[in-house]
Amino acid sequence: MNTIRSSLILIVLGCAVLIAVLVSVITGPVQVSIIDFLTGTLTDKTHYQILFDIRLPRAIAAALVGAGLACAGAAMQTLFRNDLADPYTLGTSAGGAVGVSLAIIAGMALLVPVAAFFGAIGSAFLVYILAAQNRHISTGNLLLTGIAVSMFFSSVVSVCLVFSGNNMHQIMFWLMGGLWNASWADIPLLLITLIPAGILILFSRDLNIMSCGEAETRTLGIDPEKTKILLLGVSAGITGLAVSVSGSIGFIGLVAPHIMRIITGPDHRILIPASLGCGALLLICADTVSRTWLGDLPVGIVTAFFGAPFFLMLIRRRSDL
Repeated sequence: MNTIRSSLILIVLGCAVLIAVLVSVITGPVQVSIIDFLTGTLTDKTHYQILFDIRLPRAIAAALVGAGLACAGAAMQTLFRNDLADPYTLGTSAGGAVGVSLAIIAGMALLVPVAAFFGAIGSAFLVYILAAQNRHISTGNLLLTGIAVSMFFSSVVSVCLVFSGNNMHQIMFWLMGGLWNASWADIPLLLITLIPAGILILFSRDLNIMSCGEAETRTLGIDPEKTKILLLGVSAGITGLAVSVSGSIGFIGLVAPHIMRIITGPDHRILIPASLGCGALLLICADTVSRTWLGDLPVGIVTAFFGAPFFLMLIRRRSDL
């Protein structure tokens, strides 16, 4: 792809994300002048707290979560060579849900983010252990094992819901995904996702080669097994960090990479960073719509409501090509 066009796409996406954050911060039941916000001349202390202590960290968290899920989804789709793969393919969402459910039932609500992270990472590790055969990792086995583990953990969550009593609503809200509790304390944790995202960008060439198949990968001097382990671990880490703050938010990691493939093509040198921007933009917009016009409906419901028909449209378009 032309370097100038690629750079232009990334610049446009970056500007769009910044504008989306700005619109998200000034939009809501409490309206604030964009001039007052940009110049820092807010005189109402309540308005200042709403903007800088509630809306701004929430918008930044939405950007980082969306970016992380999108780039992890792009890597997963290439590793599995499956358009339906997403960041939760290794059961990370279901594993995180188990961790959250157990933490809430045990009365340790403050440890929910930690439980979600380790539940997600533990699920990915379990899928890898179960799917690996003689140090060989079949993407087909990984996919099927991920589905099986997800179904098992979903059953565990259902059991937890039955015995959760008054805590049921807390578990349900996590399962639906949302950024209600996002604060400045979550931002440093989410910024860590940029490190593994950077690793995925560094391995863009390897992802390009792996998209051609394992035989071609070996011919070009790349060990597909080691590369798969590394990239799966990185993607699982990104997903675990994201769900630890936002809960399970679907479709962002599935749809965003497809949108950018249409615009940029399959070259991961541009696809991964473009997916970062697209995922951030989509989730900021979805969260703003949810918070402003839908009574703060869980953003996971909003992304599914708009993401499902959009993804069906993408599938139809691909079938017509």
